[in-house]
Amino acid sequence: MKLFVLNGPNLNMLGVREPDIYGAQTYTDLENYVRQVCQREEIEVEIHQSNHEGALVDIIQSAYGNADGIVINPAAYTHTSVAILDALKAVALPAVEVHLSDVSQRESFRHVSYPAMACIAQIKGLGFQGYEKAILMLKERILNK
Repeated sequence: MKLFVLNGPNLNMLGVREPDIYGAQTYTDLENYVRQVCQREEIEVEIHQSNHEGALVDIIQSAYGNADGIVINPAAYTHTSVAILDALKAVALPAVEVHLSDVSQRESFRHVSYPAMACIAQIKGLGFQGYEKAILMLKERILNK
């Protein structure tokens, strides 16, 4: 089993950007956490981060035929990107949207998620553990199809 884990804009700035919201852990810490979870669960993983919408679309499209599922934190593109929604729909892989913070408790513009419309679940406000929950959810879904 192979998963793609995608992270959108500004996640590379974890530990620097708004630590009162996102914490002091870095993006490298997040990558290491995801790799440890996947290793423990015997899941192959590719982790990607981009600040560019088109690059994220390209990565989603490259998952077709190369991955069994997608964990995606679209970050700011959550609230704006029909392109990411359409890419997720096009590849038709099970996907789970993850947010480190609870976006439903933040500004009202953050309450709408376009990519979530193509996902089997949305996990928010659990920090790094949200990625683990998404990985386990996808593993369960893929193994039990």
